[in-house]
Formats: sequence, C-alpha cells, structure tokens
Amino acid sequence: MGAHHPESPGRLTAINDHLIAQGIDAYFVYYDAPLATLEQLRRVHTAAHLERLKRSVPEHGIVHLDPDTAMNPHTWQAALRSAGAGILAVDLVMRGEVENAFCAVRPPGHHAEVENAMGFCFINNIAVAARHALEVHGLERVAVIDFDVHHGNGTEDVFKGDERVLMCSIFQHPFFPYSGTESPAPNMCNVPLPAYSGGEEFMGAVQDVWMPRLREFRPQMIFISAGFDAHYEDDMGGLKLVEKDYAWCTAQLKKLAAQTADKRIVSMLEGGYVLSSLARSVGAHLRELADL
Repeated sequence: MGAHHPESPGRLTAINDHLIAQGIDAYFVYYDAPLATLEQLRRVHTAAHLERLKRSVPEHGIVHLDPDTAMNPHTWQAALRSAGAGILAVDLVMRGEVENAFCAVRPPGHHAEVENAMGFCFINNIAVAARHALEVHGLERVAVIDFDVHHGNGTEDVFKGDERVLMCSIFQHPFFPYSGTESPAPNMCNVPLPAYSGGEEFMGAVQDVWMPRLREFRPQMIFISAGFDAHYEDDMGGLKLVEKDYAWCTAQLKKLAAQTADKRIVSMLEGGYVLSSLARSVGAHLRELADL
C-alpha cells in the first residue's frame, strides 16, 4: 500500500522467519492459495462492490480508496488469493485432510463491508470462508471469533441477523472503526474493552461472555479472525495482550471445537503490525492449533 504503510509484505516474511527460527515450520503442511471466484465472493459482497474494486486497480503506482486503504496493480489478485485461502482451508478441513488451518494472508478482510472497502481490507476473507462452509458444505451453525484490536465491522455487516452465524468479538472502544456498540444484532456477542485492558480483562470476556453463548450455540465449525494488534507492543492499538493470552484463547476455542465441531477450526490473519510481536503471537497461536 506504499512505503511506510503498516500493512506491508514484511508481515508475512516475519511470520515465516519466526516459524523457521523456532524450528516448528516443519510440523506444518503448506498449501498455495487459489484465486477465489466471483461466484464465491458474491455470497458476501454485491456485484457492484466487486466491479468497483476491479475498476479501481491502477495500471501503475498506487490509488487510494480512502486515506488508509490503497491499491496497486497487484492488489486485486492478492485479495482474490486471500479469500481463496479461506475457501481452500474450509475444503481441507471439511474433507478431513487437516484438523484445522491457519491462513497467513494479506490483505486482511474483517473491515470489508458488503459494499465497502476500508481499513486495509477489500474482501471479507473470513465471511467468504464461513459462507462457503454454510452454502457449499451444508453446515447449519458456524461461529466467527474476532480478537483483533479493531472491531470487525465488515464481518458484522455481513452476518448481522443471520441466525446460522454467531460472531464473538473483543475490541478496543472507543477506537476505529467506532462501531460494534450501538444496538448490535442478537447474533453478535461484542465485548468492547477500554484502552489499556490486558489479559485479565480479555480472559474475563472469553470465559464470562463468549463461552456461555458459544456452548449454547454449539457451532459446527469455528472461524477465527486472528488479528494480533491488541498486543501491548503494537502501537496500532491500546490493549495490552501478550503471546500467552492468544495461546490461552486458542486453547479454549480448540476445546470447544472438540466438543461441538469435530475439531474444525479455520483461522485467518487480520491485523498485527509490529513485526516481532506479530510473529511471536502467530507462533503461539499455531503451537496451540497444532498441539506443539
């Protein structure tokens, strides 16, 4: 998105380098993300939104859709592969080829609304994956978990009122995108946290608010919008989580998935912009997913 933009290619390089340095990269099976099709994307986004994105791709340089969100000549293809990764992950998990999957993708997706790109996001990757599980694989109930420091306004826009989906999220409030607190739909389980909240407040939200709703809902698959910008080192937000908090939350979701969802989890990268804390947090998340 341009020089010095926090949503940079270095994010994925940092994750890969950390997995190699920790000696855990060999425990994973790697897949190349396919391109999502327009039919798959239209389960979430309008044809007009997708056409606007395609028309906005510049031949050279960078074009800004808003002050934060920019496209270069390769952005559309990258966005299609980010969404395609979630589609492939769902297929692999549903076929039993893998127990769970993590999609190390960019651009992220949880701010992309049905008809609007924003917040570094163009296509709502997690929503595309969840709708694929519902519409193609015939699941009746899925949960979307979002622990990014920013509210997943796009995901809420897609799923508000959809009784097949329970969305559970924490986010700093008040904070960008200044949503998630005004009369959320009944299938939204939002826990806004004030700035400087840390692991204790996060664990309380998960144990006291999320888990009762999730146990009652009994999801058949769990999707995670895995943003790691609530880490105390990440200056994109003001929450104070650390690696062990992400590991603990992942372990709780794994237990739930074992009880209600045949262990099926698909996690997709959202935020996280300080490279060291991002890489360490993803490593902690993956160790729990892979039982390492």
